[in-house]
Amino acid sequence: MNEYLKWFFAFITDMLQGYAEMFLGIARGFRQVFDIPRYIKQFRQYSGSFGTPGWILAILSLVVVVLIYVLLVFMIILLIRKYFRFRHSIVSNEDLLEEISLLQQRVLKLVKEKDEIMAMKVSAMGVGGGAGALSMAGGALPDSQGEGQEQEELTEEGVIVTTDMRFSKLMEVDNFYKTYTPPEYDNAITLAEFAERFRNFACSRMNLYYELKTIRLFIAGMASTKLIILQGISGTGKTSLPYSFGKFLQKDSTIASVQPSWRDRTELFGYFNEFTKNFNETEVLKRIYASSYNNDINIILLDEMNIARVEYYFAEMLSILEMPDPNEWELDIVPNVWSTDPEHLDHGKIRIPQNVWYIGTANNDDSTFSIADKVYDRAQPINLDAKGIAFEAPDTPPINMGFDHLTELFEEAFKMYPISQENLKKIQQLDLWVIEKLRVAFGNRILMQMGLFVPVYVACGGEELDAIDYVLATKIFRKFESLNLAMLRDELKELCVYLLKLFGKGQMKESIAYLERLQKLF
Repeated sequence: MNEYLKWFFAFITDMLQGYAEMFLGIARGFRQVFDIPRYIKQFRQYSGSFGTPGWILAILSLVVVVLIYVLLVFMIILLIRKYFRFRHSIVSNEDLLEEISLLQQRVLKLVKEKDEIMAMKVSAMGVGGGAGALSMAGGALPDSQGEGQEQEELTEEGVIVTTDMRFSKLMEVDNFYKTYTPPEYDNAITLAEFAERFRNFACSRMNLYYELKTIRLFIAGMASTKLIILQGISGTGKTSLPYSFGKFLQKDSTIASVQPSWRDRTELFGYFNEFTKNFNETEVLKRIYASSYNNDINIILLDEMNIARVEYYFAEMLSILEMPDPNEWELDIVPNVWSTDPEHLDHGKIRIPQNVWYIGTANNDDSTFSIADKVYDRAQPINLDAKGIAFEAPDTPPINMGFDHLTELFEEAFKMYPISQENLKKIQQLDLWVIEKLRVAFGNRILMQMGLFVPVYVACGGEELDAIDYVLATKIFRKFESLNLAMLRDELKELCVYLLKLFGKGQMKESIAYLERLQKLF
């Protein structure tokens, strides 16, 4: 046992001496590294024999050594600050999680209280109205234990007879159009004149400057789809374009400012409040309903549409606008029918009129969401990437154009300026090339939209190839962003060459510029 204790003492002693030597070595190393007097003594010892080059090199050496030490100290301080920030973020996250937990508990408590209130209300209804108070045939909602009861009866057609009105704004529309006299529309204007006059009106009356090409794209987009997306950097007039267009037609655009909290359609169209028994109507719903009464060109502006996910709050409208039969464009608003509901509300459904366009503005920055492909496929994007250049225009007054006349102009353009067979053949060849090389197809929807977009663009005074070029760049080649472009640079270069070979030198500038920009980004 004594020998073991001696061995263990010697073992522990040597180990502890090793640790001591290690720490002492580090301390001696630090002392030697920062032994300034010794460095000064060495410098004095050797500097006496320095020549001019030696002094220059000595000074440079000292400067470099000092900079290295400053850099080391800076890096140490930076690491310490990052550590404390990291610790602070962890503590903040823990505080947030704790706060979320408390909020969840409060929500559960409020839900429980709401259920208790509803139970008390149902109980009170049962006492005041007897056993048949809650029956479908004659349900009674007593105001005060049997006094002042208002009976709600259900007719054979399923209509609830009541004196309450749940759609106040829509009822205002009904009352307004009872004495409404339609204006005299300007039905002699052509599409080319329409584009030119709108551009001059925006310049002379609103100090807004747009290129004629932008106006043509906007009008052609209206012919191809009901959803137009104006996208680009901030300050290029995305919101002003549909706003001034409404002023030009003397029918102000309805502006809906999209909020980050929008998650479903209730933010856009409203919802029925079960407690107040009123429908919280929005201006968008009111404008859609009013459009069923008139022959105007109605614009609904979704400002900053991608600050929330478009495919969430606008999903139902995307599906409705895709239906081939406009008679099926209906939106369910409420599940039942009241006798006091608005006149154009059919069994709780509102008809989406054809004379309404939905214009969305989208900024491309870190504060917004990217727009999904299914939204882009159903819309016509228009890029506004440059500030308008001021120009002089004659004073141009607004006009009154009816929806029927605009539709006639579109139909006339479809007949007079269809895409030429030569260009259709080239588009088919391009489609086959893109499928073979990049595994991306045009799709029937995009080809159909192109068949509507191009003729109207030409009728507005533009060139057919310019319209085809724009659709290819914004609807087809935009899909390349989802591919692994770093591995497809050669194919993109080949595509640029193929476009020039197919459509001719100097053509397809929009598409080639976009493809070259993709090559630089990836």
